[in-house]
Parts: sequence; structure tokens; C-alpha cells
Amino acid sequence: MGCGLRKLEDPEDSSPGKIYSSLRRPLVETRTESAYDYVLLDFSLEGSRPTVQLLSSLLELPQALQPYYTQGFVLAALHPIILSVGRTRSLPFSLLYRTILVRPRTSRKAAPVCHSVPTLRVEEWPLPGDSLTGDTVRALIDRVNSSARGGVRFVGSILQQVSGINSQATGSPPQTPPSDRELENTFSPDLKLLVFFHSWDPGCASLDSVCCQYHQGALSMRVSKKGPVVSALEADWLELTATYYRRGWSLVDSFVYWDTLKGEPVPRSLEGLFVYEERSASPSANDTIVVEQWTVIEGCSVKTDYGPLLHTLAEFGWLLTCVLPTPIIRHDSDGNLATKQVVFLQRPTRNPAAALTRKEDVCSGVASSVAAGSSPTGSLSSAAGGSGGFPVFGGGYPSSMPQMEEGFDQEEGKVEVTCM
Repeated sequence: MGCGLRKLEDPEDSSPGKIYSSLRRPLVETRTESAYDYVLLDFSLEGSRPTVQLLSSLLELPQALQPYYTQGFVLAALHPIILSVGRTRSLPFSLLYRTILVRPRTSRKAAPVCHSVPTLRVEEWPLPGDSLTGDTVRALIDRVNSSARGGVRFVGSILQQVSGINSQATGSPPQTPPSDRELENTFSPDLKLLVFFHSWDPGCASLDSVCCQYHQGALSMRVSKKGPVVSALEADWLELTATYYRRGWSLVDSFVYWDTLKGEPVPRSLEGLFVYEERSASPSANDTIVVEQWTVIEGCSVKTDYGPLLHTLAEFGWLLTCVLPTPIIRHDSDGNLATKQVVFLQRPTRNPAAALTRKEDVCSGVASSVAAGSSPTGSLSSAAGGSGGFPVFGGGYPSSMPQMEEGFDQEEGKVEVTCM
């Protein structure tokens, strides 16, 4: 089987996910001077659950994460767990959000570097109309660059709809979402963007607070739909991002135009934009891993997701920079809700000549091990291990990397695809 894209179909996909990498497996597993600890936290805007903290608004997120910042963790990415795009009714857990925090480990061999912990801040940016457009996103990137010139770093954004009956102009959203009937009787919803930045105290010297500039990159996916709902997608993630990673840029956010206007034919592809960060101290190039992963929700908690894989890759210096949620939603054999997300990780290239020019699509291996485990999620009241009583999930998991063996063909110049 070759490395090209398979014919896009819409089977009852029971595979836990797919993994793509610009490197062969032995190089993916190579240890570097960098390693990370990750904490995964879930927050809800519609009610507390045992492993989920309730927020009345995502504007409260900086305060909720502050105890972790005092431990040296910072926000790496955030995303909604469920997207109800194209559906007439909001799905359960549609107000459930995941935050991924990261903390670099100190290497004994590396020279000591002073990293100051930034302050997380969030801004509300109202958007015109009731759908995203390319011009709107480009204007947003210009505004992000304007803020970056003031010494801040862009972390990511969350797009939210605001109906006419519950304006959030005051910054105080309702405690419960409006009913379907209320939504039908209101004006078309407006959009707002919650934009998250890291800022540093004036005069604070840190390698993290270097000047940054943000650029847009193409994002195109082939899709199939059932009515207005996206049921499958496919993209050549490595080709879409390769040029930017070779420049040493980081993929930090994405915007996808999921909605189809009423009366228009269902498209066979969807467009969007990636947002890349260029730092004045960027490495010469980055290698990448892209994971298409199913997240399964059992009862009120996340049962299976990309967490175990993330902790394993952290040992080899892989940094998560962005998670693209999708509106693909199904039920597994047990009746649990499952949704697909795309996870992007990167690591500075150690030997540019070792990077492959062809895509490696690993459909088994790590993804299989992820399906068998559950993601370790934490909450502020958790008694899990870690300094200060806060959960640190950087280790303690059996390595799942050996199971990648089947997906990587070790013959020079030959890349095979193993499908589940």
C-alpha cells in the first residue's frame, strides 16, 4: 500500500486514530535535551461533574489556572471537546472545554536558563455576522500581530456564539444555555472570539517573551457529510504544514469554516486557515507529529483520548502546540459519545537530512494503545501526585512507543501504511 491519500469513505470507523510523522519511528523515540510534563484539565459552563470544574464563563479561566502557573505550568492549547456545528440542537457536553498545560523539565546537561512564568489573560473580540470568513480571520491575525508588538504571545482562541436574548456584552454569560425554542425565537446569533495571550511584567527578561509575529497558512480538508453534518474528513496534514515547520515556525491555532450556507450545495472540501508563530529565536526547522484521535465520553467523564500518547511523547521532547476539534461525532459500540480531534506536536529538527520527504501514516501502534487507556485528567481538588498537591502527569505510564513498530517500515526509502 502506498502513502497517498485513501479514497474518502464514511465507514463505521472503529479505529482509535491515525498518526502521521515527518520522522521514522526510531527518530521519533530519540531522546533530546528537552522533556515535558503535561496536565490536562476539563472545564464546563453548564454544570459541575466529578472530574470537571464549573466556570460561569471562560473569562474566568486565567484565575482557575493560576495555581498551576505558580507551579511553572503554562497553557499550551485549549479547545472545545464537542462541536455541534450543523446540528439543529446542541449536543450534551457542548459546553465542555479542555485545557492542556505544559511545563519543561530541567535538563542536567543543558545550561541553566531563566524562564519566567507569564500571566495568562483573555480578551473578548466581537465579530461581524454569524459566520467566519477569510477576510474576518485575516483581520483577526492582523489584530493579534498588533497585540504581539506590545510584547505578548498569542496562545489560542475559542469561537463562541452569542444569541440575541443573552448578550455577553457585560462579560457575564447566563448560568444555563438557552433552550431550543428560545434560540428559534431570537435573532441570528452573533459571534465573539475569546483570545488568550501570555504577557510578562515590564522589564522581565525571558527567552519566552521574545518578539513574535503571526502568519496564516492554508488549511484544506476533503469531507463527506450526512445532510449538513460533517461525518468524515481527510487532509494531508504533513504537506499542509511542512513549509512552515521547515522555517522553524509553530502551529498555534486554526480556523475552519465548518458551516454551509442554507441553499448552497454541500461542498466536498472545507477551507480554513492555520495560524503560525514566528519567533525571533526560532530553531532552523521543526519536525512534526499529527494525530487524528477519537475522544470517547463515558457518563460524565472523558474515557479515552490523546492523553496517554501525549505523556509518552513528552519523554522524547515533543511539544503540543495546537488541537483542532472537529464536528465529527459518533457513538461507540457501548453507546458512548465519540468525537474526533486532530493534535499537532513539534520538536526542533536535530538532523535535517534525516527527515523524510514522504508521509508516514501510522494507523496502528500508539493509537491502539491509546484506545485501551483513559486520559488522566485533573482538577484543582485532585489529590494526585505532583508538587504542591497538583496533578502532574508527565510519567508513570507504560511506554506505548514500542507498539508503533508495525506502522513504520524500516527499509530505507520505503514507507508503508498500516490500516486498522
